[in-house]
Amino acid sequence: MRELQLPLSEGDIASLKAYDQICLTGKLYVGRDQVHKRLFSLIEESKELPIPLEGETIYYMGPSPAPEGELIGACGPTTSARMDPFSPLLLDRGLKVMIGKGPRASAVVDAIGRNKAVYLQAFGGCGALYASTVRSVKTVAFAELGPEALLQLEVVKFPVIVAIDSNLGSVYTY
Repeated sequence: MRELQLPLSEGDIASLKAYDQICLTGKLYVGRDQVHKRLFSLIEESKELPIPLEGETIYYMGPSPAPEGELIGACGPTTSARMDPFSPLLLDRGLKVMIGKGPRASAVVDAIGRNKAVYLQAFGGCGALYASTVRSVKTVAFAELGPEALLQLEVVKFPVIVAIDSNLGSVYTY
């Protein structure tokens, strides 16, 4: 399995093809629908974002409470379709990598191609496996959202497959 360092370079992204199995190491952001809705609103209102989107990775994670003595609880992927209304704008603003599960809307697929981005599929049912890759957890913004706050995770050997590559090769049938 190929190992890549986050943030992914343009060359890394261009080299990825649908069905490639990779492991990610580095820092990524976690944001679900409420975070996406807030980022979208901030962009529409021409306000400053709490994170730079340029070249970044966002993971759509379904969090669970951290057991005593652990950094994080099970942290598997959540359904990506809930982020579809917001994703094209975030991609147009520089987001390069999205990680989640399930197919994406055609507007998101178009934005992936237009922005030479990539959509990675995390494995459902593997929340404990993903938790074992996390080395640090930091709340970055929207703390009032509790488990749905915008987080930054540092991960080591986080396994994913390329679901939609920058040339729109896809594991899905559209």
